[in-house]
Amino acid sequence: MDLGLRDKVALVSASSKGLGRAIAEELAAEGANLVVCARGEDTLRKTAESIRQASGVTVVDVAADVSEQSGVDRVAKTALDKFGKVDILVTNSGGPPSGSFDSYTPEMWESATRLLLFSVVGLTRAVLPGMKERRWGRILNVTSIAVKQPIEGLMLSNSLRAAVTGFARTLANEMAPFNVTVNNLMPGYTRTDRVEQLARASGAKSGGSAEDAFAKWEKEIPMGRLGEPREFAALAAFLASERASYITGSSIAVDGGWIRSLL
Repeated sequence: MDLGLRDKVALVSASSKGLGRAIAEELAAEGANLVVCARGEDTLRKTAESIRQASGVTVVDVAADVSEQSGVDRVAKTALDKFGKVDILVTNSGGPPSGSFDSYTPEMWESATRLLLFSVVGLTRAVLPGMKERRWGRILNVTSIAVKQPIEGLMLSNSLRAAVTGFARTLANEMAPFNVTVNNLMPGYTRTDRVEQLARASGAKSGGSAEDAFAKWEKEIPMGRLGEPREFAALAAFLASERASYITGSSIAVDGGWIRSLL
């Protein structure tokens, strides 16, 4: 299936590893040129070179912290200076610390808000005018299954990814007349560094190990296993494509059936 992404320009945040890297690799495999960003410069540079070698597309890497406005500005300016446009925006970030309500300070709430919500708003604000002018664009936000079924111990993520969902659902209606779609992708338990970190924390809290946490999650997932980043990335590539032109305002789970709700 030709997804119609050749020579499109995609900006993917937090894309040096994990889900962000998998999405960047999938878009590049479909012929899209990339702007990738993350805070860790060395890992990001290696990822960008790997994608260039594998796909042959143009990949620009920008070391930046998009939880800060200066980082958002640097990434957006680099993308527009190099390519003159951004057709596809994928907002993604690491997760905030796990914990209970009593363990979170006001500063932790503020930091998580910048990381999960303000980064999405800032990147969207930077690329949306061009999408509207060209009357074509795709905005994809990586959120979490927690927005439909909150996960114990992840109050910051549960709260702020739900805020992103509300933002995106409202924006989708505003942008529909301009042929700009806005959708959210909800990863379930997927084999990434972040999930391994959560497994270690969960195991320690219960007096067990990370392997115990993985076993518990696998029992909760109807498919009986964790997902792989490439499985998640396949949905992102489709939603970014011409073939997904009538899908907007949706939050779609890639979770092996973990969410139990009807909708």
